Amino acid sequence: MKTKVSETLDQLDSLVNELKASSDEIGAIAIFVGTVRGKRGNEKVIRLEYEAHETLAPKAMKNIIEDAKAKYGLSDVIVEHRTGVVNVGEDVMYVLVASKHREEAFKAVVEIVNKVKHEVPIWKKEITEKGSYWIENH
Repeated sequence: MKTKVSETLDQLDSLVNELKASSDEIGAIAIFVGTVRGKRGNEKVIRLEYEAHETLAPKAMKNIIEDAKAKYGLSDVIVEHRTGVVNVGEDVMYVLVASKHREEAFKAVVEIVNKVKHEVPIWKKEITEKGSYWIENH
């Protein structure tokens, strides 16, 4: 289990290799990569700015991971989320789930992503060509 809240994300291939090395029981790795969209409705997005609670955000992520591991019998999970300025097209969040079979991996990825977006104290400000907006429950 690994969480990271930082201005940078680790290399995706190294995270996959880390999961593969964690167990010889792994038969599936499901991955979600969140990226910054270039549109907000009809407005052009310039960038996003993220802030996170330094101690509570990683703790909340760990709780989400522990719950998912118990619920789905997962082998391992990695969740990383960026803070600071993130430009259009850049990656902002990784969720990697390793399990014996694909079905529980797919279900767990969806659940973990939704919980991270709604339960972890990370705040998003969207900067568009027409102004800036704080986005709730991103």
